[in-house]
This record gives sequence, C-alpha cells and structure tokens, in this order.
Amino acid sequence: MATPLKIGFLGAGKMATALAKGFVRAEIAFPKEICAADPYEAARKHFADELGTLAVTSNLEVAEAAAVLILATKPDQVASALAEISGAFTGNHLLISIAAGVTLAKLEAALPAGARVIRVMPNTPALVGAGAAAFAIGKSATAADGELAKKLLSAVGIAFQVKESLLDAVTGLSGSGPAYVYQFIEALSDGGVAAGLPRDIATKLAAQTVLGGAKMVLETGQHPGTLKDQVTSPGGTTIEGLHALEKGMLRATVISAVRAATEKSKKLGQG
Repeated sequence: MATPLKIGFLGAGKMATALAKGFVRAEIAFPKEICAADPYEAARKHFADELGTLAVTSNLEVAEAAAVLILATKPDQVASALAEISGAFTGNHLLISIAAGVTLAKLEAALPAGARVIRVMPNTPALVGAGAAAFAIGKSATAADGELAKKLLSAVGIAFQVKESLLDAVTGLSGSGPAYVYQFIEALSDGGVAAGLPRDIATKLAAQTVLGGAKMVLETGQHPGTLKDQVTSPGGTTIEGLHALEKGMLRATVISAVRAATEKSKKLGQG
C-alpha cells in the first residue's frame, strides 16, 4: 500500500477547511491524516468539527506531523508562521501557499535553501467545490510536486499551472471574478424585479441561469460566442437584450475590470 499522504494546514480558516473537506471527499487523504494549526480557538474548533480531526495552536507541531504543508494564513502572518517552522522544514516537505500576494521568492527566502515551494491563487467558490485556481512552482519544486498540487486543488474545482508572472492576471480574472459574477446576478435579478417578478424568484432564476450558462461552456467545449448565437433568433428577444448590453459596453467594462484588478494585484505584490 502507498504511504498515506499527511497534510498539514498552517491556518484553519474557511479556505483551509474547504480544501481539507475536498481532499477527504476525493479520498486523497483521510481525516486522521490531516491536521491544522491556528491561533484562534474558533477557527480551530470549526476545522476540527468539520473534519473530525486535530487542530492545534502550534505551526511547528503541524510541520513535524505532515510532509505537505498548506500555508493558509493571512499575508501579514506568513513571516511569523514560516519562521516558526523553518527549523523543522526538511527536504521531505512541500509547502503550498495560498497566501495572497506573497511571492515564491519571499516564501523561499523564509525557508532553508532548496525548499520545495508552490504558490497558488485560489478563489472562494472552492468553498462549494467549484473553485478555479492556478499555481506556479518554485525553483526547487519538482514536476511531481506540480502534479500533486494540481490533484489537491482539483478536489475543489479546476486548476492550471502557469508562470508566476501570470498569477496577477489569474487574480484579476478568477480571483476577483466571483464578485463580478455576483454583481451580474444581482443586476439580472433587478431586471427581473423591474419586469414584475418577485425578488426571490428573480434571484434564483438569475443564479441558475449563470450556473447553467457556465456548465454549457465547460461541458460542451464550445466557444461562448457560438453558444450565444444558438440562443439568439433573428428578430427575437435575445438580440434586443444583447443590443442593450452592447450599448452599455458590458464586454469592454468587464475587460477593464479584469485589467484593473490585475494591475492592483501587481502593485500589492510589490509592496
């Protein structure tokens, strides 16, 4: 039998809990092979209750128990967390960081020479198993490490390996993107209410429509423009709605939003 994969979380917040539950659901690891550390009792209790596993206060204790360490602290807590485990970090360890804006260079500098490090940009729909993530591997990380990261992230959605320089674009698109989608759903719902629908029905119809459209793109493999054309009858209602969106510059505005968020991510990473 293969050696069980022991996974430790440095930070036990919502994203850490979502990832851990995904690993268990995908049978990548069992609860007894997962542990977490967090300074906040409420976070530890929630993680332990959700997973039926161990949650402690000491990052060092987690590093000594697990070979795969997932850094899930807030960015301003990264330095102290890595300082705590640095002395125990060995060639057998792999660090996977989901700390926003913390570069591979900064992570590697805080650990012993040759540390295997991977940086991930996840997004919040991972909380419901529908995440969209990208990751970049550090100087000493191996191809096998990249495959493991992809396997772990795929337990809560989809994941792609990219160059680290592209993680800012990933932040602008899928990292910030859920907020754009929520605003679009709210606008669709507002339109339904303006047309006479009750709010609860309008919101559910709007959300399901976005979900259905996304599934069509992912499962058919067709270009979004092709799927749009399939809904758009000559002289029909849909083309009138699309015309209104074009007049409102929907596409140009969304492109600008992604570019603006990407540029902000670059500036934050330089701070």
